[in-house]
Amino acid sequence: MNLLNNSIIRVPEPVNEPQFDYAVNSAARSQLKRALSELAAKTIEIPLIIGGREVNTGNRGQVVMPHQHAHKLADYHQAGEEEARMAIQAAMDAKTGWQRLRWEERAAIFLKAAELISGKYRFQINAASMLSTSKNAFQAEIDAACELIDFLRFNVYFAQTIYAEQPLRSSKGTWNYTQYRPLEGFVLAVTPFNFTAIAGNLAAAPAIMGNTVILKPASSSVYTPWLLMQIFKEAGLPDGVINFLPGPGSVVGDVCLASPHLGGVHFTGSTAVFQHIWKTIGKNITSYRAYPRIVGETGGKDFIFAHASADVDSLATACVRGAFEFQGQKCSAASRAYIPESLWPRVRGILETEVGRIKMGPVTDFRNFVNAVIDKGAFDTIRSAIEYAKTAEEAKIVTGGGCDDSQGYFIEPTIILTTNPKFKTMQEEIFGPVLTVYVYPDEDYPETLKTCDETSVYGLTGAIFANDRQAISQAMAALENAAGNFYINDKPTGAVVGQQPFGGARASGTNDKAGAASNLMRWVSPRTIKESFDAAGPFDYPFMQAE
Repeated sequence: MNLLNNSIIRVPEPVNEPQFDYAVNSAARSQLKRALSELAAKTIEIPLIIGGREVNTGNRGQVVMPHQHAHKLADYHQAGEEEARMAIQAAMDAKTGWQRLRWEERAAIFLKAAELISGKYRFQINAASMLSTSKNAFQAEIDAACELIDFLRFNVYFAQTIYAEQPLRSSKGTWNYTQYRPLEGFVLAVTPFNFTAIAGNLAAAPAIMGNTVILKPASSSVYTPWLLMQIFKEAGLPDGVINFLPGPGSVVGDVCLASPHLGGVHFTGSTAVFQHIWKTIGKNITSYRAYPRIVGETGGKDFIFAHASADVDSLATACVRGAFEFQGQKCSAASRAYIPESLWPRVRGILETEVGRIKMGPVTDFRNFVNAVIDKGAFDTIRSAIEYAKTAEEAKIVTGGGCDDSQGYFIEPTIILTTNPKFKTMQEEIFGPVLTVYVYPDEDYPETLKTCDETSVYGLTGAIFANDRQAISQAMAALENAAGNFYINDKPTGAVVGQQPFGGARASGTNDKAGAASNLMRWVSPRTIKESFDAAGPFDYPFMQAE
């Protein structure tokens, strides 16, 4: 018996989670440092979680600290084809019970999870993010705590607004309404290394709408998604609703994509992998029970564009923060900048001074603004791009350029100056602390806007700096399709749930806007229902009567 049947319940109206600043001598700073020490002092074992059951395969990978890669935080078990099939079955077995649960009861689970992260687990999940992905305290706080909490609370609220969206009218004698069914099948959530909040949202958003999920975390970020699974369980999530399946994408992904029960894919990662997923689904399209929903956010070649009327100080700060926070490992990170000749000498001077003040090192030293990149593969890719610029005739290094992986994967914040607006590092995604600057003649503002729009295949984020309103308007028109998240006099990073829904188009993804109700709509299949209270009698109509 369901005691909620006679209630119309409204979830609490969400507000963005306040951020801790971890200032010197604050209680939060002490608690976070304690959590860092406790997590660093032990090595844990991370199993698969299938149908609520822990599964050990014996095929292990390691979680290490990127800033001290000899230090192991965890051994994790990797799924194979058999475990992937088990997870699919577990998701399908849990489906009926989960989707029949009233939406308010599903919502309560994720609201409780948000509360657990806000309080009991805040410092633990931040510390896990800092140690396993090399984020400083502020970057961990805005991601692993605040943004994740926001996703859970706002998505529940968005679900309520979706369920409340009903037909405007019903004709006399009828009642029209819409049912928002979960997808017919399971959802595969493929998560990236760089944001704990994204990992949580990719799995939780479909689950809030009544879907069951297979969560496949990035092999370079297994620790925090595993901790999330513990939090969801404590919040009351039933077994099998979200199944945790670390392992090679070529194994786990291919088994899931081949299943006739695949209902959708929720993805954040590289463009190449997303295109592979799309092609594989296309190849298998006749085998599915329904067309799978494909929702993905991939990469970016995000820009900062300055007009001659821009404020130099705020422009320089945006370049430093936008390009170098979390070592440039954000899909939204500023990677190319267009600066007018009249401003460049002053901008360059400020950048050289400010970048020179940046401290780099382990996350446990809170003075460090920059930490390590995620792993050896990323280190080699970024170093290769820097070395290419060092030897190119069309470019030179303005600041940084140093790379050292002897103890951790450290790359200095690097600014490249190029004379070619189509230079390699102006076009290709690097995903590291590298900003390439092109200086253009002031009078070429319109032409350079066009160049910016045409240079990259991506369309994720971008920023215009100007005090001249006509110049801003011109940039907004010229760069309309160059960025799904566009910023005026602000850095192109730091989208906030419920304020700047996030996503881009072109090669950057499907632009389904994480942090908005439109993303939640992708995880339902509406059914329109018409009920007649005065059913028709004979089939013939008045016009058919004899003269």
